[in-house]
Amino acid sequence: MALIISGIGVSRGIAIGNVHLLNRGAPEVFERKLEEHEIEAEVERFQTAVDGAAEQLRSIRDTIPEDAPKDVAAFIDSHLLMVRDSMLRKVPIEIIQEQQCNAEWALKQQRDKLEAVFEQMEDDYLRTRLNDIEHVINLIQQILKDQQFTVQMKLQPLKGSIIVADDLTPADTVVMQNQNIAGFITELGGPLSHTAILARSLSIPAVVGIQSARTLLQQEEQLVLDGSSGMVLAGMDESTIKEYRQIQREQKDARRKLGSLKNISARTKDGRRISLQANIELAEDISALKKSGADGVGLYRTEFLYIDRETPADEDEQLSAYRKIVRVLKGKPLTIRTLDLGGDKEFDPDFQGPLTQNPALGLRAIRRSLKDTELFKQQLRAILRASASGPVKILLPMITSDVELVQSLSILEQAKEELISENKDFDENIPVGAMIEVPAAAISANILAKKLDFLSIGTNDLIQYTLAIDRIDDQVNYLYDPLHPSVLKLINITLQAGRRADIPVAMCGEMAGDPRYTRLLLGLGLQEFSAHPSNLLEIKQIINKSKISELEKQAKKILSTTVPNKIAPMVDALNE
Repeated sequence: MALIISGIGVSRGIAIGNVHLLNRGAPEVFERKLEEHEIEAEVERFQTAVDGAAEQLRSIRDTIPEDAPKDVAAFIDSHLLMVRDSMLRKVPIEIIQEQQCNAEWALKQQRDKLEAVFEQMEDDYLRTRLNDIEHVINLIQQILKDQQFTVQMKLQPLKGSIIVADDLTPADTVVMQNQNIAGFITELGGPLSHTAILARSLSIPAVVGIQSARTLLQQEEQLVLDGSSGMVLAGMDESTIKEYRQIQREQKDARRKLGSLKNISARTKDGRRISLQANIELAEDISALKKSGADGVGLYRTEFLYIDRETPADEDEQLSAYRKIVRVLKGKPLTIRTLDLGGDKEFDPDFQGPLTQNPALGLRAIRRSLKDTELFKQQLRAILRASASGPVKILLPMITSDVELVQSLSILEQAKEELISENKDFDENIPVGAMIEVPAAAISANILAKKLDFLSIGTNDLIQYTLAIDRIDDQVNYLYDPLHPSVLKLINITLQAGRRADIPVAMCGEMAGDPRYTRLLLGLGLQEFSAHPSNLLEIKQIINKSKISELEKQAKKILSTTVPNKIAPMVDALNE
């Protein structure tokens, strides 16, 4: 009997193969009290397990081909850094010594403390880094349980299989990709997990968030996995399998042809030039940007200069990081978003502000920067100095009112005056923009636009704040809907504000990187897209086949539609 299961498609493509069930959860951990004379040996046992985990990760990293995307190695490197970090290497030893407990129990306690911190984080991407910590901790726990344990040993020949697991680590994913798996399904995870991002980088079709997948699907059962729609089909007849094999061939042919678009500009059939830029987090992402032929960087997240370290980067370290990217871009613009941390996501151990019960509504992003103006000014100084090396823009996150904007611009002016007095070069006309990511900012966009050089719509937060849902919460993420009438109206209001003020409006949220919405956004008037580099060529292909004059008429009809479930079919019709 045919079975259709729906999950979250995180890496596009059709996979057809037999199920390989991977039953490897976190080891069960119990507390054991130690005698005084046992403590030293237990510490040594823990250190041996940590060293073993590091050695396994290094071994896996060595299997990554030189021509693989940079972020493949970067994810393994991030796990190696975690293994070396004091939070996993030193703190559990202190717990062993202080509480006279076994290594497994000490590591579990540290894991619980870290979970409490990370789960309060509002930023989706940062919060999902808990998954990476859990992956590393589970590897150490497995080695503590069985010193002969290796990631490779647990995996059998998997060529052509569809892996079904509770979760996968980046290390698992690299090992499996080397064995040429067809795709994977996990019960846990979301679109921003490192495993999902890695699947996209490696072009492995993947669906996540299918609870009880290992119960619903049987070993060696043949599946069709659609990483675009998130659908998994089991028990299909041969004619259905044949249809999907044809779709699979067509998709592969289409991907091969995309490479020819790299050096062609994005221009609609009626001559409208569209800017396609990339979102990046690390300097290493620049290599992917080059392959995409992007027009520049529309969003550079700077949080990684502040987290996973005891002290935030100082002005000179920030300047060095920004200049590195500016120089690699060779004249293409770099848009730097100022620090987007806060609430209870504090990098500063001496911060005295109260923790909030709801960090989404707390002291975060620009509010946090305006609370610590010296830290904010330090970052602005670094950005300004980097602008002397090439075109740079400043992007202010989570602006909600004209008051916040005026305060931010005042501190920017102070930073400029200081640099002038110090005879340090910078672009005195550096463009300044604001993220439109809360409904208040969208509704007030016409006011904000008068004081700014550009706007950038952050759809990830805009959708969440508008619909009051957390998109990585499995209990409510089904409500996350970029096509909700209210969301589309807020996007349209922002685009209109930009036109009236004669300033550009970009979109840097995931909606901008989803080809399903490209024609709708063109019809609404969006002319600057900023997305993950891997999506840009497909978006460019759609743009080059589109005529805005036709799309505008359909977009107006969609905006006037008030029933949410009627909008999706109308958007689908734009793509036919």
